[in-house]
Parts: sequence; structure tokens; C-alpha cells
Amino acid sequence: MGQAGQDAPGQVRLQKRAVPSGLSLWIARLCIGLVFFFNIQCAVLFLAHPQAYAPAYELGGVVGGAAIQAIGLLFLMWNVPYAVALWHPARQVISLIEATSMQAIGLAGESLLLSGLPAGHPVLQASIRQFILFDGVGLVALLIALSLALRINLNRYADCFGQKNGPRNDRTTP
Repeated sequence: MGQAGQDAPGQVRLQKRAVPSGLSLWIARLCIGLVFFFNIQCAVLFLAHPQAYAPAYELGGVVGGAAIQAIGLLFLMWNVPYAVALWHPARQVISLIEATSMQAIGLAGESLLLSGLPAGHPVLQASIRQFILFDGVGLVALLIALSLALRINLNRYADCFGQKNGPRNDRTTP
């Protein structure tokens, strides 16, 4: 589906829009929302049931439980930009960039952590691998959301500054 625009009298061109910006916005929200949901789920589980997760990090007792709960609190804190970006990825693109950067830092840090662990910690290594997998998939989802949000903004600003592509019928704020 495209939009008609006129370059000169009697000359009509068709501009193709692969995905309307309203749909792009919802796809971006879905990508962010999935990462946000699993981050918050992990935080809540770490806070509510720390003793269930402490052994996976070779921790135990009161100290181990408190350490896992502290990680849960950190997960909650770290998800503030995800929540802001989820509200409207195109308007809150700075928060989306922050969330994407945080996800990339987490992936890189966990990978370095895993590579530096000595042999003989298979349970801890498996736990870190799970976070690496999750953060890798989450990073891909956030990069998709970021590319969609940036495209929405480019289209919106191009329209605002007089790009002659004809009238826009799609909405950027469903």
C-alpha cells in the first residue's frame, strides 16, 4: 500500500510504506513489553523467593538470600527506562536508547563474567548462561523497537518539515 504525492503538475508518484507508523509503534511496544515483563518477573521472583535462587549463584543462608533480594531490587531500579520507553517508544526514544544500552552492557558484562570463571562451577556457569541468553534475545528485541521508533520519528519529522509525499493517513499515536 502506498501514498500518492505530486512532484509537479500532472506527475504522480507512489511512496511505499512497508509498515504504517501506528503498527510500528505497537510492534515496538510489544518488543519492549516482553523484555520489561521478563525483567520484572525475575525481579519479583528474586525478591519473593530468594532462597530458591541463591544456590544457583553458590550462595546460601541469610546472606545469600539478602544478596539475591538485592539483585531483585536492582532489577526493579534498572527497569525504569524500559517502563518509560514502553509508554511511547517514539516519544521516549532517549529512554529506549538507555534501555538498549543497559541491555547491551548486561550482555557484555555477563559474558566477561562467564569467561573469567574458573572451572568447577557448573551451576553458576549455567545460571550466567541463562542471563546471557535472555539478555541477548532482549537486546535483539530492543534493537528492533529502537529501529522502529527512530523510523517513526524520521517519518514524523520529514512530514513536519515539508517533505512532499502527500497527505499522511496513518497515525503515530494509537
